[in-house]
Amino acid sequence: MGSRNMGKQIRFLTMTALIFCLGACKSTKTVTGGEADARMSAKNIIDNHYTNQTKFKTLSGRIKIDYVNGDESQGVNVSLRMEKDKVIWMSAPLGMVKAHITPSKVSFYNKLQNEYFDGDFSYLSHVLGTELDFEKVQNLLLGNAVFDLRKEKFVSSVAEGNYQLKPKKARDLFKILFQVEPRNFKIATQQVSQPDSLRKFEAKYTYQNVSGNVLPEEIKILAEDKGELTNINLSFRNLELNKSMSFPYKVPKGFDKITLK
Repeated sequence: MGSRNMGKQIRFLTMTALIFCLGACKSTKTVTGGEADARMSAKNIIDNHYTNQTKFKTLSGRIKIDYVNGDESQGVNVSLRMEKDKVIWMSAPLGMVKAHITPSKVSFYNKLQNEYFDGDFSYLSHVLGTELDFEKVQNLLLGNAVFDLRKEKFVSSVAEGNYQLKPKKARDLFKILFQVEPRNFKIATQQVSQPDSLRKFEAKYTYQNVSGNVLPEEIKILAEDKGELTNINLSFRNLELNKSMSFPYKVPKGFDKITLK
């Protein structure tokens, strides 16, 4: 792979990694078990989902990201630091790529190509086929629903051993579907699709028990845009919660600004 193509792939991995940088602390064991009760109402399922959300202040550790798009594939390990609701900081090996994301801005630089990006969430939203903001990113990575399920009515059923939720009223422009695992009421699968635009986003989860907290262990992402498929697998490891940390970030002088279309 040429240096320019490598730079493009690292840029893509950085941008997608920004979406997948929230997880757990030191893992103990994979969470399994639990049986769905077909008599449970959609309201009770949703209430339990929000009751079981994890609370923390900071996170640090590593994420292994495996990316496949057509004939192209790569794997990368990134270090991360995060202050919940405020900032996410990431660094590839040797600091060749660094990223800094806040609720209002996405920024990263790439030393291989002497270039940097500074903008909003619009490009990330395009890559993954669904509108994203900082709050949705957090929900996605914690195993929480990307949309607030309390703001509309759902019908529930049992599918694949999970609780399945579909909106009572169909949306005009896009469709959503959620499966909630029955043991801890975390998201098992969430899908957002725009049939008219041939776009679809799906995330599937497995979980780990971390000092009494149930948090994602692995997330498998499938993004489709007009027939082009992108698969991203994320594994969370060596992560810790609530440590004191800083978020150093400064674009080197002389780098060219990237304009993403």
